[in-house]
Amino acid sequence: MELNLNGKTALIAASSQGLGFAIAERLVREGANVMISGREDEKLKQKAYELESIGTGKVAYQKADITKPADLKQLVSVTAEIFGGINILVNNAGGPPAGSFEELTDEAWQAAFELNLLSYVRLIREVLPYLKQQGGKILNIASSSIKEPIPGLILSNTFRTGIIGLSKTLASELAPYDILINTIAPGRIATDRVKHLDQVNADKLGLDRETVELQVKAGIPLKRYGTPEEFANVAAFLLSDANSYMTGSSFLVDGGMIKAI
Repeated sequence: MELNLNGKTALIAASSQGLGFAIAERLVREGANVMISGREDEKLKQKAYELESIGTGKVAYQKADITKPADLKQLVSVTAEIFGGINILVNNAGGPPAGSFEELTDEAWQAAFELNLLSYVRLIREVLPYLKQQGGKILNIASSSIKEPIPGLILSNTFRTGIIGLSKTLASELAPYDILINTIAPGRIATDRVKHLDQVNADKLGLDRETVELQVKAGIPLKRYGTPEEFANVAAFLLSDANSYMTGSSFLVDGGMIKAI
């Protein structure tokens, strides 16, 4: 299957590690030019160096806090200036903190809103003028909580589902410009974030993290956590020319964990 990503330019938010970096790596291997971003300049520099050695695509990096509108404007303008345009946007953000409804303050709710939903809105708004020029792809990274709420993660459960409403609405509004927008939702993928959540649950239960991980894996039909590379393979397809007729849809990469239809 030809993905035809060679020469395309992708801006990937929050991509110095985890799922964002895995997608960046996959796209670079396919010949795409990639802008990675994050809050730590030295870490970005190191990751960009790693990416430059694995594929034919060009790599750049830009420090950006995705909760700050000025940073997002600069991220988009620098990307377009370096690469001459933008064809692909991957929206990504770290997960909000765990907690129950009664534990969380207004400040926690506001911070999660700005991190996990408003940052997506703002980046799409900034990138649209470039995507409208010749069409393109938007991929929003969410969570399996879009299909089944995760206990103890009410902030994620609330704002990740908001991404679905945003994507579904924009699918119709952006179709005339040949812009396809979809959502990809990870289940238990072996990242530092999942490791942290397992530790939080372990602390609550008085168990070690390895025991909690084994219990979670027992509830996944494939009996294991997914790898970032497996997740990135699905993302690359959705962002490629091979996907020409899917928009406004949500895709789980969860090893069959979610039972909802």
